[in-house]
Amino acid sequence: MSAFVFKNRGAILALGAVLLVVLGRPAPGALLGVGIAIALLGELLRIWAVGYSGVTTRADHVTAPALVTAGPYAYVRNPLYVGNFITAAGFALAFVSGMRPVAAVVLAVVVLGLMVATYAVIIPYEEAFLARTFGEPFAAYLRAVPRVLPRAPRAPGAGSYRPEVIWRAETRTFVTFVVVLALLALRLWSAR
Repeated sequence: MSAFVFKNRGAILALGAVLLVVLGRPAPGALLGVGIAIALLGELLRIWAVGYSGVTTRADHVTAPALVTAGPYAYVRNPLYVGNFITAAGFALAFVSGMRPVAAVVLAVVVLGLMVATYAVIIPYEEAFLARTFGEPFAAYLRAVPRVLPRAPRAPGAGSYRPEVIWRAETRTFVTFVVVLALLALRLWSAR
């Protein structure tokens, strides 16, 4: 099951975006702006992480040519997933900005809960692969760096930032981000 969830993680997580677009009711105002800003911060974290991890993050099976522990990986073991969650939380806030509070909270919890459930399956799956592949260096990394709640690094990590891989690795994410922004604008315009 873990391999299936990993392979289909994009489609599973897209379900949350569809729920926001279909059921959300965005409204002009501070919440909308804050939500978009938070979503952008999440994408910036992804860009930082992808500069270190490269294009292997797009594979439909777990792969890692090297153990990367530098950049955002020195603060948290799963910066891509943290970035995705921040982006989703920002878009959730933007899409529910015009809803009654209880309905807004329920929709946001469902969408973000789907994301947490997906990552709860795939993170241990990835970590098992990394443990088999990298052995003690990965075990030391597990002991030193938290899974999803960042903390200051204890030592410099291994890996280097390669900005040339970002466009190639993140094209799909950039397109998705722009499409969700366009759908948000469309929902705002149609609600006038």
